[in-house]
Amino acid sequence: MDLTSRARKILDQNWKGGFTIPTSKLYPFQWHWDSGFVALGLAHHDLEKAITEIRSMFSGQWENGLLPHIIFHSENEKTYFPNYDFWNTKVNSGAPQHPKSSGITQPPVFGFVLESLLTLYGKQNEEVVDFVKEIFPKVLKYHEFLYTYRDVEQEGIFFIFHPWESGRDNSPLWDQPLNGIDLETADIPPYTRKDTAISDASERPTQDHYDRYVYLLELGKKHQYDGPGIAEESPFLIQDCMMNAILIRSNKALLNIAGKLHLDAGNLADWQAKSKANFSKKFWNEDLQFFTTYDQRNQRQILHREIGGIVPLFAGVATKAQAAHIANYLRGIHERGFYLCPSFDVDSPLFDSKRYWRGPIWPQMNWMIHHGLRNYGYSELAEIVRGDLIELVEKLGFYEYFEAEKSKTSNLEKGYGGNNFSWTASSIIDFLNA
Repeated sequence: MDLTSRARKILDQNWKGGFTIPTSKLYPFQWHWDSGFVALGLAHHDLEKAITEIRSMFSGQWENGLLPHIIFHSENEKTYFPNYDFWNTKVNSGAPQHPKSSGITQPPVFGFVLESLLTLYGKQNEEVVDFVKEIFPKVLKYHEFLYTYRDVEQEGIFFIFHPWESGRDNSPLWDQPLNGIDLETADIPPYTRKDTAISDASERPTQDHYDRYVYLLELGKKHQYDGPGIAEESPFLIQDCMMNAILIRSNKALLNIAGKLHLDAGNLADWQAKSKANFSKKFWNEDLQFFTTYDQRNQRQILHREIGGIVPLFAGVATKAQAAHIANYLRGIHERGFYLCPSFDVDSPLFDSKRYWRGPIWPQMNWMIHHGLRNYGYSELAEIVRGDLIELVEKLGFYEYFEAEKSKTSNLEKGYGGNNFSWTASSIIDFLNA
């Protein structure tokens, strides 16, 4: 069976009659940015499923516009922590209870996902056009949430208050901000992790980090997940480079869609202009020659090279000179025997080629970086990024993430994290069929 057929089979297996789970056991619900990438893959061979996938995700959108990071379509599944009961979103009167959801968000991918659907099928496909018109105002409302509730300084740069919102849960980026939480005085309720009973503990976040995650979850709950007290009280208050880059890319997509389909984009053009004007001022670091992330609580950049700092190429917000520095960085890594693109700086003492978000290769990141490099004319490098992912999947299977050091893969029989992973399958489908 060829790679595309295998990938489609995985999406079929993970389809739960209305939405796609990332993988069985480890992630048994519907995740925000997973769902967006899944829709990209499904669109190539099953338009109806792609449309249903997105509709299912937005069935959990809150009245304030928040699009949660998890939709709990089943209340009987008990293999995941924190489940819907621990989130207790009833504290916010605008949170739907059918389906239940988490109280935080994830990277805002659905703008460019909608644009991809429209590009793939064209304006002449009435079903796609009608669907895009249906979902467009919901995506716009979500972006409005980010600019209204998460932009303290009204500078077009929004904050996150939990590492899980970043999509890069266990990145070393978050170590120092998380250490600002005093666990000795923190009121953390009793809980039992489920992930380490299913997946190798050496690949997962530590228990110390999990305690800090739960503390921040409780803080969000205390402030109804959207209250101003979050920004006032949270020791973890981060303006994430990647999250804001993806928002800018999705803003661009929505503005393109609005122009093509004559839709009302509200204040989006003004938000976009402000975001783009302040992006490099906030995130570019001349010494590192790289985009960084900003610790808003402590008013300083977090000085690490990590994979989120490459995503501005996908958003088109890097200058030609900035893009050249990043391309040189990637070439240097590749020449030294690493697959592209490691999720953290391979020269950092914090780099770990195996542990969750501290070094491994991530399929959906390669997808965005591939397109970003092409945006700036680095076609040969973009093809390496694409080819490395395809090679890893061919060698090690459709896993959640992969070993970054080429020398180590010869001794491996599989990738890391969950197997038969949906966004891996979807990224491969799009790479092989775009």
